[in-house]
Amino acid sequence: MSRGWFQTCAWFGAFGLAALALLLAIGGIVLFQPDWIVGMLAKLSPEVVYFVPTEEPVVALTIDDGPDPVTTPLILDVLKRYEARATFFVIGNRIAGNEDVMVRMVEEQHELANHLTTEVPSILLDSTELERQLLASHRVIAQFADVRWFRPGSGWYNGRMLSLLDKHGYRCALGSVYPFDPQIPSTWFATHYVLQHVHPGAIIVLHDCGARGERTAAALATILPELNRRGLRVVTLSELLERTQINAESH
Repeated sequence: MSRGWFQTCAWFGAFGLAALALLLAIGGIVLFQPDWIVGMLAKLSPEVVYFVPTEEPVVALTIDDGPDPVTTPLILDVLKRYEARATFFVIGNRIAGNEDVMVRMVEEQHELANHLTTEVPSILLDSTELERQLLASHRVIAQFADVRWFRPGSGWYNGRMLSLLDKHGYRCALGSVYPFDPQIPSTWFATHYVLQHVHPGAIIVLHDCGARGERTAAALATILPELNRRGLRVVTLSELLERTQINAESH
């Protein structure tokens, strides 16, 4: 074999190692979500809620993709046991047949929010389809409670989407503590990730439906008593903003 072939292999090997290191670095940034990155995103889009800067001992819990006839009641049982409240970002097309679950959410003082009618990346929808799904889901959810929050599927948004939300009286909410529970099917990882990263004013993102809902219920059974022990109260998105706003005005 020629010397040039070995040089080419060495170049590709070095390039491959550099690319791998870059991917690992990017993956580490995404996976561990340093506070400065979340803070930077929040500053770039102040109309999107990622967290609330406060020292008051409250955090918001948000749960996406329900309702599910089996797993949502499991999650509600755990929330009730530890006197926690959550904001459920529900998918409109999953409500039919689960009306009793929706009623229970409202009766137990949880908050309902809009996650469109289908589980798709919202950023991929054109304006017409995005608006159609937003309003269709709104009509169904509004039969149970007022709805003011929206979360895009897969978490990506743009200016067009935010303008549409503002037009219809919605506000976009993402989060600051996301344990990648759809991608990493581990109750242990979700539990420890949340407990390691949570702080006053944080917004936790977990998921419902099927196996993801089972893991969420199991994770919350450990997370919630530990947050209680730390003196952190778990509330809805609206309550997090209202409580911190009242506290800021009083000072």
